[in-house]
Amino acid sequence: MAWRNSYEAVVAGHICLDIIPSMAGCRRDLGQMMVPGRLTEVGPLVTATGGTVSNTGLALHHLGLPTLLMGKVGDDLIGKATRELIESRGHGLAAGMRVAPEATSSYTIIINPPGVDRIFLHCAGANDSFGVADLDFDLISRARLFHFGYPPIMRRMYENGGTELAAMYEEVGKLGLTTSLDLAQPDPDGDSGRVDWPALLRRVLPRVDIFMPSFDELLFCLDRRRWERASSDPLNGDMLAAVGVSVLSELSAAVLDMGVSIVALKLGDHGLYLRTTASVERMSNSGLASPRDAERWCGREMLVPCFAVEVAGTTGAGDSTIAGFLAALLKGLGPEDALTSAVGVGGFDVEEADAVSGVPSWEALQRRIASGWGRRDLHLPLSRHWCKHAEWQIWKGPFDGRHGARAGAGRKR
Repeated sequence: MAWRNSYEAVVAGHICLDIIPSMAGCRRDLGQMMVPGRLTEVGPLVTATGGTVSNTGLALHHLGLPTLLMGKVGDDLIGKATRELIESRGHGLAAGMRVAPEATSSYTIIINPPGVDRIFLHCAGANDSFGVADLDFDLISRARLFHFGYPPIMRRMYENGGTELAAMYEEVGKLGLTTSLDLAQPDPDGDSGRVDWPALLRRVLPRVDIFMPSFDELLFCLDRRRWERASSDPLNGDMLAAVGVSVLSELSAAVLDMGVSIVALKLGDHGLYLRTTASVERMSNSGLASPRDAERWCGREMLVPCFAVEVAGTTGAGDSTIAGFLAALLKGLGPEDALTSAVGVGGFDVEEADAVSGVPSWEALQRRIASGWGRRDLHLPLSRHWCKHAEWQIWKGPFDGRHGARAGAGRKR
């Protein structure tokens, strides 16, 4: 129906305001600054929105996809600034934002002294109370795809075994939309670190079509002990290398068995990994943005390296990569194009220090890819069962093309 085409995508979930004092000219080290009673002069304040609603939502908007953002803020100065910054990117983008007078808006103070890794002071605020009632389902019904991000840092979404998260996807599923989910790193020492994540995912994922966490987030959720061993390994700067590439097939198979049709794992500077259901029926029953050629998408296992760029900052790179993948899917492209577009958007993103300003138009993205944009070398010990597709510059895994592989359960409606 024509009325359903008001938006291509709705992006909901975590939203915050990043407050960043400029410290480029500061001559004191962190120890000298953190002295009780001492005044340290800093430069102008930089403010920007953060979280999946801002990062993935605005990236889709920059790519030319009509997108609506849905998050929850308080009726305070930070909430007002958050909504104004979103709306400044495009009229109507913030129409789905919920303002709760009783809530405190979420913010992060980022202390970034020269030569020292950033320190984050974060207030979860309204994100912790976000629930199904905060969504406008009349607006959602006018889209084709619903993406939600960061439940591990949204208390109501992970408490009680993810009951609220599952209920949200059940309601969205009734509208026929394609559903997508991203994670965030649970706090190992906090309440989210004590959640039974395998049980939560078994409850939620049968209602999800596309699951796009990072590799290390999923490893934490499904194999905490192996995550802890890898975290303490000398190679912990490269967790995937420490654990071994075969873990990608293991984790993705477990997720497919829970019912999703597509799982894409963000691998940082290694690129993006894709595994899909072998069931044409499940792939075809993935909502209004189901792949145009379901058979081409079925039974795939691929890994695409990142493009070669000069990195200015990695903030929001994973969220932008998700946006590139979802945009390609919404445009009816095949899995190879979707993977290539995803890491292409991620490549543009890291060429700028912030999370959004580097994201190009879809046309600019495709022109740069077609121009022969170089790829990074893949520094992973792949087994002999992996082979490189020269034209696409994509590695195909041992399960690629095996339509007899795990099919996964059908989607719950």
